[in-house]
Amino acid sequence: MENRRFIILGIVIALLIGVMAVFLASSEPDGLESTALIVQGEKTLTGSTPENAEIHENPSGRFSYAAPMPDYSLGEKLGSPGGIVAIVAGTLLAFGLVLGSSRLIFAFRGREKGKPDQ
Repeated sequence: MENRRFIILGIVIALLIGVMAVFLASSEPDGLESTALIVQGEKTLTGSTPENAEIHENPSGRFSYAAPMPDYSLGEKLGSPGGIVAIVAGTLLAFGLVLGSSRLIFAFRGREKGKPDQ
C-alpha cells in the first residue's frame, strides 16, 4: 500500500472513531476530572457525579487557558452535531500539525546532509 493511501485510510478511521465516540461516550466524568471532584469533596469514590458538580481551580499565578472546544463540543445548543464538528476539526488539526512538523524535520535533515564536512 502506498503512503498516501495509508495516510488517507488512517485519517478516515480516526474520523469514524471520533464521530462514533460522540454518541457512545459516557456523560459521567472519569479519570482526572472525577478525581478532582473527589478531592474537592463534590463526589464520593463510589457515588455518581452530582448534576451541578464543577471543578474549582485557583489559576492565580499559574498558567491557565480556555479550551477552544471544551468537552469536545461547540456548546450545548449545537448538541451532537457540534461534537462531531469539534472532533473532525480537532482530528484534522492534529494531523496537519504532525504532517507540517514532519515535513519541516525532513527538510532540515536534507539540508544538513547536503553540507560539506567540516
